[in-house]
Amino acid sequence: MTKIGFISLGCSKNLVDTEVMLYNLHSAGFEITPAEEEAEIIVINTCGFIESAKNEAIENILDCAELKKWGKCRHIIATGCLVERYREEVMRELPEIDALVGVGSLDKIADACLAVMRGEKYVAFDDKEKSKLGGDRIITTEPHTAYLKIAEGCDNLCTYCAIPLIRGRLRSRPIEDIVAEAQDLERMGVKEINLIAQDTTRYGLDLYGEYKLAELVKKITEGTSIPWIRLLYCYPDKITDELIDELRSNSRLIKYMDVPIQHASDSVLARMNRHGDKKTIKDALDRLRAGVPGIVLRTTAMVGFPGETEEDFVELCEFIKSEKFDRFGAFTFSPEEGTAAAGFDGQIDEQTKQDRYDVIMQTQLAVTDEKNAEKIGKTITVLCDGFDTVAEVYYGRSEADAPDVDGKVYFKSKRKINTGAFIDVKITEALDYDLVGEAIV
Repeated sequence: MTKIGFISLGCSKNLVDTEVMLYNLHSAGFEITPAEEEAEIIVINTCGFIESAKNEAIENILDCAELKKWGKCRHIIATGCLVERYREEVMRELPEIDALVGVGSLDKIADACLAVMRGEKYVAFDDKEKSKLGGDRIITTEPHTAYLKIAEGCDNLCTYCAIPLIRGRLRSRPIEDIVAEAQDLERMGVKEINLIAQDTTRYGLDLYGEYKLAELVKKITEGTSIPWIRLLYCYPDKITDELIDELRSNSRLIKYMDVPIQHASDSVLARMNRHGDKKTIKDALDRLRAGVPGIVLRTTAMVGFPGETEEDFVELCEFIKSEKFDRFGAFTFSPEEGTAAAGFDGQIDEQTKQDRYDVIMQTQLAVTDEKNAEKIGKTITVLCDGFDTVAEVYYGRSEADAPDVDGKVYFKSKRKINTGAFIDVKITEALDYDLVGEAIV
């Protein structure tokens, strides 16, 4: 039986694609191995969102090419965003690759493997906007948590973003399909689902003519008993009163929302083609906090966008200070080919971008320290993700911590805690973005 190894790069939405491909390959009779050095075929699901992600993808491809020289690897297959975006360049510059599979052809991954085993080159780039959404998959996250992709593509057309070029226009999955997948995940033992899309708040607009995220959450809640349902990538201009009501009243919908703002300067937001200005963002945050007491808010911001003045940057920092986001991430602007912003005047040098990134992250760290200090002495519920054999402590996440992007809670326990169990933990210490505590048993 041919062994196949997988490398999945980039975001959680890409990870879901990897999981679907893993299921298809397993169903076709291939053996999946987590050890790259044991694999005869290595599939690399690439990211192509920003420059650093592209470099990471190329480095992984070249590393696998080395395995073709001295290891068991005989063939390399590249899929995903980098391949979709730069298909001709990848074919020309990386001859080590034996097959290219675009984002609209992921269901042909088994065909690609069979072709390269016959010694053939294989290329598939079907229409991404007609590709099947969803599908059975092999979960690669911790078995008690999973991502659930509710839509593909994006219509927002932010001037810095290549996603519409790579993934196409918004395509929402039918509510009944998503609920059925949630039920499958529950049968597999999943206790936390994280709803994802490029913009989850736009969900349903293309399919039903109106925003349907709140209704979708209701249907998932009615159709499953999954304890934690989490919302990621909710844009501030599309947060409806109905969604806020659902957040407040649904006990299984975690009081947590990821609201990417990107900036707080009206002039920068306008050049980004973000839908709404600083007041729109502020109003959304105020409505959420008033409507859902105690809600945890996460956001991301971009620094170094073309034309961002020192005054614009200071305004963003002051907004971060005043809003006191519970969770925060930042990244520097990357001029992406094919996007409007790549050709804007006022491009900012890399050192200035990095300096601004360092400043804004330090600004947020002061906010995080303050918020974490408030948790010391309190008891919170933690979903156990595992046991660290080196530090000899358990670790997990509270409702305030999304997987992969937020901090963890490390805790000791006098009895064994099973992975996937909910446990009450008394917080005794804060370490930057993480918390430390003792299990109450």
